[in-house]
Amino acid sequence: MPLVHYLYAAVQARIVELRTESDRGDSPVPTAIIIAGLAVMALTILGAAAAAVRGWDALIPGAGSNPASK
Repeated sequence: MPLVHYLYAAVQARIVELRTESDRGDSPVPTAIIIAGLAVMALTILGAAAAAVRGWDALIPGAGSNPASK
């Protein structure tokens, strides 16, 4: 029976400690905003790279024609 009392007291003490301890870390909202911002930046960089490749492709003579069809 003393073991049951000890475990009960230990659990009660831990519950009180968790309720009074207010520092639980950051909210997930700022993390989600940061991740969304990184995704937007990645898409912007991807779009800029695709535009650059299309621009270089336009400079190659005959790049739009298929040599196999001639």
